[in-house]
Amino acid sequence: MKCPLKKSTTTDDGQTTVPEDPHLLPGLPNHLSQLILSTVRPSLLSAVCRRWRHLIYTPHFPPFLSLYATVANNDTSHLSDSVDFFTFDPISATWHPLPPPTTVPPLRLLHRHPSFISRTLSVQSVTVSGCLVVIAATGHNFLPALSHPLVFDPLTGDWCVGPPLNDPRRWCAAGCFRDTVYVASGVGAHYRGDVARRVEKWDVKKSRIGNKLSDLRDEWRWEEMAGLKDGRFSREAVEAVGYKGKICMVNVKGNNAGKEGAVYHIEKNRWEKMPPGMVAGWNGAVAVAAEEAEVMYVVDEEKGGVRKYDDESDCWHEVIQGSELLKGAEQMAVGGGKICVVAGGGARITVVDVVAEPVRMWVVDPPRPESEVISVHILRRPCKGL
Repeated sequence: MKCPLKKSTTTDDGQTTVPEDPHLLPGLPNHLSQLILSTVRPSLLSAVCRRWRHLIYTPHFPPFLSLYATVANNDTSHLSDSVDFFTFDPISATWHPLPPPTTVPPLRLLHRHPSFISRTLSVQSVTVSGCLVVIAATGHNFLPALSHPLVFDPLTGDWCVGPPLNDPRRWCAAGCFRDTVYVASGVGAHYRGDVARRVEKWDVKKSRIGNKLSDLRDEWRWEEMAGLKDGRFSREAVEAVGYKGKICMVNVKGNNAGKEGAVYHIEKNRWEKMPPGMVAGWNGAVAVAAEEAEVMYVVDEEKGGVRKYDDESDCWHEVIQGSELLKGAEQMAVGGGKICVVAGGGARITVVDVVAEPVRMWVVDPPRPESEVISVHILRRPCKGL
């Protein structure tokens, strides 16, 4: 297929000129061409010609999904508190840094520290309402780094702050369902029993009708919900997974004899025991597609297999047999028919296309050779160029 290119003309003085607004499709005005081309996969348009490749990055084209990553610098000669945020453009296969959050004082997050050789310090983030939200982390003084959640909105390409946390945490159980963020348990400056049992929610999209997220800050509030019966979920950072109207979480990662699960029923505002089949198969990174929250996947951290949960039979069905590329799965994101898995100690991101037949799998390298990927998320690309 040929793409209509700008045809140059030569004037009487010998100068070459190019029409300012060439047609995207011959014989059609551009606004109709844009509607037609918007139904074509961006990867196909990009391969045809420069003009169509340019179109997919304009406001006239629906934003395609991109990979976002929280990344720590793993270079021992570098500062230990270097944590940055990147987005990966799947069309050009390039990483772009997000602008740093504008905080006073400047944001400093710890992921590794010489005092904790065998342990990493968590930086917890979720995706909600099409935005990246950083919830909990440790600062350079070993205190909670965030008094407010940090929110990156791809629509504006900027950061803003969420409502003040009643109890800032170094780690907690964090998750979301639809447009609401849930924070449970955790540890702040030091352990407190009431904080370890507390559960709160924040409706991010409340009253958002044609407004930027930053315009809603006066309406944002944390609301306390039914609490946990004890503090067993405060031991470490926990991923709380929103699934079919419930928030599901386990207290420890992997195959652990002391593993226990809990399920929060959102509509009934109460906690229930996790079904035995769900907790038994929860042996690695777990996630659901944020846009649906109807299919829950787990990546077995020992075998590298992918399974999905069947709530009717309370069992996990195999999707992919064990793969070396998925062993040691630490965190994952699901969206757009793909599963993105952080593995290899943060040294690689494995992408699994679960829609393709047969299932396809490939590796995306971190933004920098010395960097360690902490977490990944799938969101639409930033609408403003980075």
